[in-house]
Amino acid sequence: MEHIHSLCVYCGSSDRGPAAHRQAARAFGLELAERGVRLIYGGGRTGVMGTLADAVLEGGSSVVGVIPDFLMRHEAGHEGVTQLEVVATMHERKARMAELSDGFVVLPGGLGTLDELFEIVTWKQLGLHTKPIVVVNSTGYWDDLRVMIDGIVATGYARPESAELAVFVSDINDVFPTLARLPAGELTVDSKLL
Repeated sequence: MEHIHSLCVYCGSSDRGPAAHRQAARAFGLELAERGVRLIYGGGRTGVMGTLADAVLEGGSSVVGVIPDFLMRHEAGHEGVTQLEVVATMHERKARMAELSDGFVVLPGGLGTLDELFEIVTWKQLGLHTKPIVVVNSTGYWDDLRVMIDGIVATGYARPESAELAVFVSDINDVFPTLARLPAGELTVDSKLL
């Protein structure tokens, strides 16, 4: 891709994960700001999510959070972001985040992060978008996920090219070089999926 204006980042809202994940999120947030890239994220103010948003804001770039109304209280929506969109449902949240973004980056997180990753990968497999997806495997966090995806391919439930719908990198410093080499692609639907 030639230039990324907005990146959707999926990540955890819990403060209980390793400090190294929040440190990587902070460094990535500062890099987003340095590059003038707008952050699109889930709208929370805690955990990896909050650390990332705070770093982007600190660096002087804009942050758009998208959060369902029922999570506004539960995840404590980040009211200090540039724009906080409160939507009705999780489905609306994910669709809106995808609509606003030029690509997707996945940092460490929990079940919600996995839900977001698998939905956006499935949308790409179905030809609903052609945007790049990069999974940051900080401290080997996503190693088991990579093994699971390879197992799905090995047993025949997905074709080999499906394993490449999301590109795994080992460090946040690899995100932008990886995005630079990934093609934007054309929107096509694989007739074998219909």
